[in-house]
Amino acid sequence: MEAVSIEDLKQKAIELRQTALTMIYEAQSGHPGGSLSAADIMAVLYFKEMNVNPSDPKWEDRDRFVLSKGHVCPIQYAALLLRGFVPYENIHTLRQYGSPFQGHPDMKKCPGIDISTGSLGQGLSCAVGMAIAGQRDEKSYRVFAMVGDGECQEGQIWEAAQAANKYKLDNLIVFVDDNGLQIDGTCEEVMPNLDLERKFEAFGFETKRINGHDIEEIVRALDEVKAAKNGKPKCLVCNTVKGKGVSFMEHSVGWHGVAPKEEDYRRAMLEIAGGLQP
Repeated sequence: MEAVSIEDLKQKAIELRQTALTMIYEAQSGHPGGSLSAADIMAVLYFKEMNVNPSDPKWEDRDRFVLSKGHVCPIQYAALLLRGFVPYENIHTLRQYGSPFQGHPDMKKCPGIDISTGSLGQGLSCAVGMAIAGQRDEKSYRVFAMVGDGECQEGQIWEAAQAANKYKLDNLIVFVDDNGLQIDGTCEEVMPNLDLERKFEAFGFETKRINGHDIEEIVRALDEVKAAKNGKPKCLVCNTVKGKGVSFMEHSVGWHGVAPKEEDYRRAMLEIAGGLQP
């Protein structure tokens, strides 16, 4: 875990957004909307909260991270680049044959990826398994998982949640990137999630709804939940904006899986560099 200021984390979030968007632009393929909505959470996890070692990605006592919504892997790849898990020149190789940066996270190709994901709904089950293993081996590491709100329409998410409650996994912290949009439209139109905070609470989680773009609030919420050794898995439901930081991408389902062309890319990079308000 790193000693880093809130201002430093805000700057890291800007760098993460710019790096992820550059990868998507150069590949002309990828998912910018959900990558941008997750950037502030990823900044806090990779540059402050998680106990990891870039020089030893398989360190046995490291904290684990599972990107269950694996299609937004450019934002995780950006974190791995900026933390030094992968040489920075790989920024130019997204979705290329032989690259560590495949279209979905691949644990066999990319240092720092703890589990291959992409088939929505399955990642949380993997995170639960990791947390059970840590508990049974009497390890102090924690397991962090990020799921999407559209992904929460998958039944396997709730089977995993039941198991997390059954095994009293207070070493598991789940983030829900609740940006309201999925590939086919709004979550409300496609399949309403109702109240995700109350749903996870009903499945035995200690839950809290926060602003997923307020770095200070994310840090504070993590401090609160990690202090609560109460036998409950934890869930932070994060209010986020799809495409956050780029005005013409925000709240737009059209930017779910479309790479920007040059003019849009240049404009987006300038907007991100200008900073953003939570």
